[in-house]
Amino acid sequence: MSDATPVVHGVPQLSAVVIDAYNSELRDANGFVGDRASNGAFRAILDRWRARLREVDEDPLGKTPTDELSKKKLDKVLTEGDPEAAGVLHGAIEEFATELAAVTARFLKLKAWRSVQRVVVGGGFRKSRIGELAIGRAAVLLKVDEHQVDLTPIHQDPDEAGLIGAVHLVPAWMLAGHDAILAVDVGGSKIRTGIVELRLKKDRGLSRSIVHDAAVWRYADEATKPNRSDAVKRIADMLRHLVRRARKRDLTLAPFVGVACPGVIAADGSIERGGQNLPGNWESSRFNLAASIREELPTIDDAETTVLVHNDAVVQGLSELPFVQDVTHWGVLTIGTGLGNASFTNRKGGD
Repeated sequence: MSDATPVVHGVPQLSAVVIDAYNSELRDANGFVGDRASNGAFRAILDRWRARLREVDEDPLGKTPTDELSKKKLDKVLTEGDPEAAGVLHGAIEEFATELAAVTARFLKLKAWRSVQRVVVGGGFRKSRIGELAIGRAAVLLKVDEHQVDLTPIHQDPDEAGLIGAVHLVPAWMLAGHDAILAVDVGGSKIRTGIVELRLKKDRGLSRSIVHDAAVWRYADEATKPNRSDAVKRIADMLRHLVRRARKRDLTLAPFVGVACPGVIAADGSIERGGQNLPGNWESSRFNLAASIREELPTIDDAETTVLVHNDAVVQGLSELPFVQDVTHWGVLTIGTGLGNASFTNRKGGD
């Protein structure tokens, strides 16, 4: 991709798949439907269950506020803790699963989702036993309501899926002679970067790609809230560090950075809408994420850097491509700060 061949971001068609829709914003009388199936929604449900119990008895989960209970802690309570505390969690899981099933059913009514045969669920919520149980229960509820769709957890670790999916954004010709690419996953509370090793000798179809090195910046935990410029500078520093790591590991990097970012991505790499949870105003007409990264990292190993941006749910969904070849139409829901979504149609034989 030279200056004569402009990079087009947020493209609806890739070599292996057509992106039928993404970032669909469903609303009802209470606001955005997706807000009912987010990390925050589960925490709010759990908080209500705890409040009800405190009205009649002691809270078996103790005095720690719900927002301060880690996923690891909650998983341990579920599997090893006091039965009554586990019972509180089961109540929250059941209620959240009901909401997740209802939200999924709403998506299945959309024109771009009507033929979907499988929905994979990713995002940070899936990275817990609680998340897996909620997904499994929602799958059962959908089936008993006669929805002909499978609801399954995404195969890759959700933290890595948003990086691994970026390999499917790279033009095939650019991969020749290279071992890996750089990837960025911008989320509503953290930014992750990584080296994704292609492992083309094991499979030309990229199904064996893995994250070799990764770095995480949890900007939501910063004492002083960072702004947009801080975020771009931090991304660039993380990428430069990974370039050095790749050299030490003798991995030849393609001159490419794949970026997963919330929102609707314009063809020029700017964010049209949906970036409200990010640090600063990422939707400004004066800000272009792709150009900003390219300015900070103009070359990789003396070759001009190509930066390609797509929606984060799309990129996370693309990591599932090797595992959905038995269906034609499929979708992804990512449960995190919000609910990301995308639907796809596989292109048989790359037609």
